[in-house]
Amino acid sequence: MKALYFDRHGELDVVQYGEVPDPDPGPDEVLIRVRACALNYLDIWVRRGWPGLKLQMPHWCGADVAGEIVQLGTRVANWQVGQRVVVDPGINLFEDEFTGRGEASVSPGYHILGEHGRGGAAEYLVTPAGNLAVIPGEVDFPDAAAPILVSLTAWRMLIHRAGLRAGESVLVVGAGGGVNSMAIQIAKLAGATVYAVAGNAEKAQRARQLGADVVVDRSEVDWRKKIYQLTAKRGVDVVVDNVGQATLPTSLQAVARGGRVVIVGNTSGPRAQIDIRFIFGKQISLIGSTMGSHNDFREVLSLLWAGKLKPVVARVMPLAEGRQAYKIMESGEHFGKIVLTP
Repeated sequence: MKALYFDRHGELDVVQYGEVPDPDPGPDEVLIRVRACALNYLDIWVRRGWPGLKLQMPHWCGADVAGEIVQLGTRVANWQVGQRVVVDPGINLFEDEFTGRGEASVSPGYHILGEHGRGGAAEYLVTPAGNLAVIPGEVDFPDAAAPILVSLTAWRMLIHRAGLRAGESVLVVGAGGGVNSMAIQIAKLAGATVYAVAGNAEKAQRARQLGADVVVDRSEVDWRKKIYQLTAKRGVDVVVDNVGQATLPTSLQAVARGGRVVIVGNTSGPRAQIDIRFIFGKQISLIGSTMGSHNDFREVLSLLWAGKLKPVVARVMPLAEGRQAYKIMESGEHFGKIVLTP
């Protein structure tokens, strides 16, 4: 089969499109013909690698997958060849105290499709049957694939980790990314007042269309000072920061006393220098979050299929043009998700 793969860690030049071994489903797995696979910044981190990451090479990423079942494992029941499905990208290798409490993503046995194992940036994918959900007939494959990982991440971080309540205020730092485009929608759905920081006027307008109450264009103003003014020098209850190194110090200043800063990524770099006096002086809670459980997956799907959350697709491109798609994502020029179709 064809895949968008790399056989060593590095930058864009290591990405290739070509033939790789066909996958074969185990007894409890299914073989899916991939019809759409969305990109995530996670793919870039995996491609670049980090100490301790050990992958079977060649490796291909892709956590967000929608497609059709083409083969069932010998022990798989209740699924049929031809069904249109989407895949929960969180795979539990074993049950432990965390999975028992419904917090599977905290478990050391929690793996992410396309990170720890080969993903969906290929013509076919093998995945556990327990990770599947049916796609409604009115939803096309790109719209089904695009919001999965980012919705799961945004739902867990805001609803379960940050404990967001109606009437609170949320600041989303960076409006154009996949997680943030869903965070705006989820925070609004939860009854919060939503502030967003956008990189330019176009992204600011898109953030307003998603439901942000107030959008600050950082290309025109100092967003920390602007948020301070807009909140009558109080700050916001919750800050969503997945930029990391470049923004975390400012996020600590923008959050209210007793507020929470949720950290879900580090697109600008993993090592941030912060003034810890803000943490204890303002009694700020720093909260880490990533992915979510099977229950979270089912909850966000119900909201997506009901139209209460909307997929945000920047563009759809052929799998063969995947290197160019990654280049676009790394540039940060897009708003929403880039989806590849084999």
